[in-house]
Amino acid sequence: MAAAAMLMMSCAWAGAAEPAETLDQKIDKIFGWATGWFVNGVFVDIPVDGYPVKAVVIWLALAGVIATLFFKFINIRGFKLALRTVRGHYSHTGDPGEITHFQALSAAVSGTVGLGNIAGVAIGIMVGGPGVAFWLFLSGFLGMATKFAECTLGVKYREFHTDGRIHGGAMYYLKKGFAERGLAPVGKVLSVLFAIFCVFASFGGGNVFQVNQTTSQLLNITGGDSSFFAGKQWIFGLILAVITGLVIIGGIQGIAKVTARLVPSMCLVYVGSALIVLIHNAGHVPAAISMIVSEAFEPRAAVTGGILAAFVWGMRRATFSNEAGIGSAPIAHAAVQTRMPASEGIVALLEPFLDTVVVCTMTSLVLVTSMYFTGDSGEFILNGKSYMLGNPADTSTSFGIGITSQAFQTVHEGFKYVLFVCVSLFAFSTLITWSYYGLQAWQYLFGRNNIVALVYKFIFCLVIIAGSSASMASVVDFSDASLFAMSIPNLIGVYFLFPVIRREFEKFLDFTKRVDAGKSIKQAAEEIESEYR
Repeated sequence: MAAAAMLMMSCAWAGAAEPAETLDQKIDKIFGWATGWFVNGVFVDIPVDGYPVKAVVIWLALAGVIATLFFKFINIRGFKLALRTVRGHYSHTGDPGEITHFQALSAAVSGTVGLGNIAGVAIGIMVGGPGVAFWLFLSGFLGMATKFAECTLGVKYREFHTDGRIHGGAMYYLKKGFAERGLAPVGKVLSVLFAIFCVFASFGGGNVFQVNQTTSQLLNITGGDSSFFAGKQWIFGLILAVITGLVIIGGIQGIAKVTARLVPSMCLVYVGSALIVLIHNAGHVPAAISMIVSEAFEPRAAVTGGILAAFVWGMRRATFSNEAGIGSAPIAHAAVQTRMPASEGIVALLEPFLDTVVVCTMTSLVLVTSMYFTGDSGEFILNGKSYMLGNPADTSTSFGIGITSQAFQTVHEGFKYVLFVCVSLFAFSTLITWSYYGLQAWQYLFGRNNIVALVYKFIFCLVIIAGSSASMASVVDFSDASLFAMSIPNLIGVYFLFPVIRREFEKFLDFTKRVDAGKSIKQAAEEIESEYR
């Protein structure tokens, strides 16, 4: 009897023992440990009315306001000129560079239009309420001016190398721009800091967030907890890593060719799907817009944290999505074929417009028109399921891409498969573009040779596998922190070089007037270069 009792106790103990950690859980634990120190260092809080406001978010928001005012609302008055320029109206085949204006825009947009537009918007609204969409829209509008400024500098200070490749970005205009003004040591320090942060960001916002949320949607369409990939998400990460590795070997020209095809098609599929949902919910659109505007200033304070939460999360998600002020896009735009740096700055202001003003706003409307709020408690019903606003600690797969998927599924269950195709293309295009950004920064730090490049690409692909397994909370914090850190050295340089940007814009305006008056592009460019020396 005693032996039987001991055997039963032993079996009970064995049954109560915690199951062994899966490989996914082990990867997530290591990822959180490895990135926590960096996240805490970047996201320093400033208490405002009792709410912790991230200092770096204020830093980025002010940049959009200042750039918009300094360049006299270039985000409005430069819009038509941007459309003419991107169509090649002021381009010449003999201009120095590797890719066209359209290819440069496509490559840069592929780095911004990604899971931030789909999952990121849902995260913002879930934490800060529907009012987040208003601040997100405003941030996108202001970001057009910031993007114009930094991309003009990216072309102005780019470098041409003997292998025919072009290298540019904030690390170059920080180093050269400060050196021109007798502050070379300051420029060198800022450029190195930027390059380090850019490498981190290529692993964070440009990699793990994209992979993590794509994997979440994969689980959604393959059975959730009963999916083959549940607990084995690293397998999907490995598949994506191999495909990405095969593409990024080609450099910017190969990336530009892929993204020039992917970006228009993936945007059309996603925007078309969103329009179907909005047409289905047409009767709710006016009420949704009214709710977004009213809750931007008077949100469900007891739940989300009030107006400051709506503002912070709107700016945070918009910046993550369109990257204005981050300094990433100038790396892609630097390769453009042009003699006029401001021509690409003008084209670049279309990025935040397409990314945030259009795509993010459509996602916001899809979400809000599909939500049914049961009262002021923050509880809402979406596709028959109950959710609660204001819980940034929620790490479930339903919190990010899952919320957007549920909104699309209110029209038809099959939309979850369409959304998976969209997010897969978005994620893939962002991965290959950010691999290029990170490689440029990596080579700036460690030199340009094949071994250095292969080491970076190998690490980048390993991070893809980690991203597929990490928890959403760890991924969002590291992705945001890595991107936002780049803005600190970048915007210092942009402010310092405002006069250079203004002069380049004046040159380009003078050039366009001569071309529009009938002069050849080559002749007008030669005249401008001679007069503005």
